[in-house]
Amino acid sequence: MISASDKITGLVRASFLLSALVALLLTAGCDHAPEVVQISGSKFGTSYNITIVADQPAPADLAEQIDEVLDVVDLAMSTYKAESELSLFNRLPAGQEARASQELWTVLHTSRQIWQQSAGAFDPSVGPLVDLWGFGPQMTDDRIPQDDEITRALASIGYQHLILNTDKQLISKEMPLRLDLSAVAKGYAVDQVADLLEMLALPDYLVEVGGEMRVSGLNPKGQPWRIAIETPDALGQVDNIIALTSAAVATSGDYRNYFKKDGKRYSHSIDPRTGRPIEHRLASVTVVADRCIDADAWATAFLVMGDQAALEIANQQSIAVYMLVKAKSKAKAEGQFTAVYSDAFKQYLAAAAVINEN
Repeated sequence: MISASDKITGLVRASFLLSALVALLLTAGCDHAPEVVQISGSKFGTSYNITIVADQPAPADLAEQIDEVLDVVDLAMSTYKAESELSLFNRLPAGQEARASQELWTVLHTSRQIWQQSAGAFDPSVGPLVDLWGFGPQMTDDRIPQDDEITRALASIGYQHLILNTDKQLISKEMPLRLDLSAVAKGYAVDQVADLLEMLALPDYLVEVGGEMRVSGLNPKGQPWRIAIETPDALGQVDNIIALTSAAVATSGDYRNYFKKDGKRYSHSIDPRTGRPIEHRLASVTVVADRCIDADAWATAFLVMGDQAALEIANQQSIAVYMLVKAKSKAKAEGQFTAVYSDAFKQYLAAAAVINEN
């Protein structure tokens, strides 16, 4: 359901791997050793992976409960399912109201907040422009749109045309908008699964859906979860590591989905304010927030803005963001990046440094 093309799936991962699991197996005879539960599957056109460190037995049907939670999100926000709630709303005539489920309402309301705070850099109505540039379902053979085509597409988007009736939880649109929540729905799904685990008194976990994740408590080694931020290139080397005990992480990148025409590179990331692909040097954005829905949306917004504008807004709003910017000089080796991060992100780097020393 949710396209993962605009995300760097797998850029972040839990630092404990086989060695940690082997250590747990060796200590399995201890009466108080926690149980490590791992659940994985496919949803939204991508994969999900969940690790739980349980001091008490997890429900036998936990995997089924998680799958049901993800199905609810899918049925609310899929753009691939014709009968999803979002697809039905997209086909609804302008001016006609529909009652939104709590799931869709939450995502639309959060999207409106970040659309406003990002001055339109994040806009779930950008779909017509994505299609025009050939990054939607239909291929356009790397054709560069004419200026008048871009102008017409710009006239058909705009989150300000979505009407949210907060008194009755009704939604409508002033014009035939077509919404795509792929830049935020995976983050919301992560939060929903994390909330389920909290409700089941399972507070030590890592929940990851298509690269977006949320962690809580401690990993199987009894330490904070260590999350790797990878370089945005084919090698996928680790650029930095952060340590978290209660936070969500989302990453957006701009290096896998693009085309070249007459020697110029055209990114899949379209600026909804200009109608054109971004042209700045920002290659990867990682955001840490309390909720994954916020981290997911802000990662997209900052990637559209570019590092300078993103850093200014992040510092104004105390958002933790870590950005990797392509080197300015062409003389430098291909694949070199400079790290730029907000004031709010410094605490995570400092925490990881302390853990690494120990």
